[in-house]
Amino acid sequence: MQTFDQQYSDLVRKQVLEIKKKPEYKKYGAMAHKLPILIRTAGLTQALAFVESRGTEIQKQLLLDLKATIEPGDSRTLLIHAQKSELREYMRLTHQVMAALLWYKRFAQSILGVEASDTLLENEDDHA
Repeated sequence: MQTFDQQYSDLVRKQVLEIKKKPEYKKYGAMAHKLPILIRTAGLTQALAFVESRGTEIQKQLLLDLKATIEPGDSRTLLIHAQKSELREYMRLTHQVMAALLWYKRFAQSILGVEASDTLLENEDDHA
């Protein structure tokens, strides 16, 4: 039996390899670096709502991939699940999302070549 980390690693690697085939893959990688920070500062529900409302299609794909990684059998979106959860479930969900995002960040660096510092440059380009 595999640990959650082993399962996450395998699934995320496959997803990131598929994303690399798309022209805007760097935005996916940048969001993989930003999302954990958003979650820590604003909370899971607010961070997910932000990406769903303001993210590009490829950044929203990260939410779909994340959902498929941590809850493959659940038909709800992560946002709806977070919104409807009791405190204990919300905390469990947050923990799982953060654990999976660690793998997205690692593969964003190793496969996509997106570093955390690249997300800062992207923000500067948005304001220029």
